[in-house]
Amino acid sequence: MKKALYMNGKWTDASEYAALHSPYQEEFLANIPVATSEQVEEAIQFAINAEQSMRDLTSLEKSKILLQICAQFEDRKEEAAKIIATETAKPMKFALGEIERTIETYRFAAEEAKRLTGELIPMDAAKNGFNKLAYTLYEPIGTVAAITPFNFPQNLVAHKVGPAIAAGNPVILKPASQTPLSALFLAELIHNTDLPKGAFQVITGGGSQIGDHLVLHNAVKMITFTGSPGVGKSIKNKAGLKRVSLELGSNAGCIIDNGVDISAIAKKCVVGAFSNQGQVCISLQRIYIMEDSYKAFIDELIKEVKSLKIGNPLLLDTDISAMINKKETVRAKAWIDEAVNLGATIEYGGEIINDMLQPTVLANVPSHAKISCQEAFAPVVLINKISSVEEGISEINHSIYGLQAGIFTNNITTAFHASKCLHVGGVIINDIPTFRVDQMPYGGVKDSGTGREGIKYALEEMTEMKLVVWNEG
Repeated sequence: MKKALYMNGKWTDASEYAALHSPYQEEFLANIPVATSEQVEEAIQFAINAEQSMRDLTSLEKSKILLQICAQFEDRKEEAAKIIATETAKPMKFALGEIERTIETYRFAAEEAKRLTGELIPMDAAKNGFNKLAYTLYEPIGTVAAITPFNFPQNLVAHKVGPAIAAGNPVILKPASQTPLSALFLAELIHNTDLPKGAFQVITGGGSQIGDHLVLHNAVKMITFTGSPGVGKSIKNKAGLKRVSLELGSNAGCIIDNGVDISAIAKKCVVGAFSNQGQVCISLQRIYIMEDSYKAFIDELIKEVKSLKIGNPLLLDTDISAMINKKETVRAKAWIDEAVNLGATIEYGGEIINDMLQPTVLANVPSHAKISCQEAFAPVVLINKISSVEEGISEINHSIYGLQAGIFTNNITTAFHASKCLHVGGVIINDIPTFRVDQMPYGGVKDSGTGREGIKYALEEMTEMKLVVWNEG
């Protein structure tokens, strides 16, 4: 099967193609077009040509287009989920959940398209403001380049494409090399909407070549990127004065205080640590638990981990499948082995069986081990004892990352203290740091990135504020 680029409302062939294989059992899926520099330049020019058409759309028209996308996802839900499960090895139950969230995300964008309003400025609050009327407007920023990861190939794309359309911007999508089929499926859906030609395009191929072209081009006004800190920093350094939104790495931590329901929390932690093979930016990677509860918690956690079914991602009862590729699997196993050499113990898992890294629970992991201080992005969670919540806060803050963190406690004073002292973009109280709903502001501090997603907040990133002042005198 040979796929095509989606440019200016048409399917366009390439001169070169790359074979795409599934992570699970490495089945051949399709030949994917590799865009040339000339085709990337063409796509940018098509987007520029669409900028006025997008500016001319009313709020109602943009909202209707986004709802047209929702309706098609509803009609083709299982097909969309199966593509995700096939090209990423995300278990089907989680792929279906992603499509449900994707629909919700585009629906939020449809609603926010009607709410993009400025504010009235009280000019007469200043001495020189007498007899003046002023207000702000939000205008489209222009062409947006969206560079997206493999782990949520529809919903994380929706967090970029949805607000771009709602703001009135053309968007060029460069999907991850492993997930072009989901991006091209989205192009099929958008092709059937009333979106102007050239306002949405999909360019596949080499990440560095295409990414650099988009980042360096003066006509591209914003880059929105989700991926590794290394690539994110490179984009920011190259982008100059253009707007950049970066959602980067994390090694999310969670604190478990005394006096809480250990059994219920263990169930949540298994979901947080092992969903999508741990390949989630806010996957629960580090657990810090009070000494008195440590043994009981590990027993409960391992009991839950043992019930996970590992295997074919297309089966609805599968919980864990293959990681995105063998290289990542081997890398994660090496990090586990390093932690053990540094004194950690494997409480469960730690092996690769049938090319799949088994869900792994580590204990007593030194903070300088890679599996603790870097982003694992694998089905691995560590559990360390702490003598106080303050110690747990210190351990979580002792990181180059700061996306989200969680704390379980029945003490309201402790919860408020943690919410103030944890140096992260989001503090989740009495739930895992993996919790996210798609309208909330989402983003981090330190090496976890800049800017915020969540439709309302992404819309602000994708627009320019204009001040209008009237002299009434």
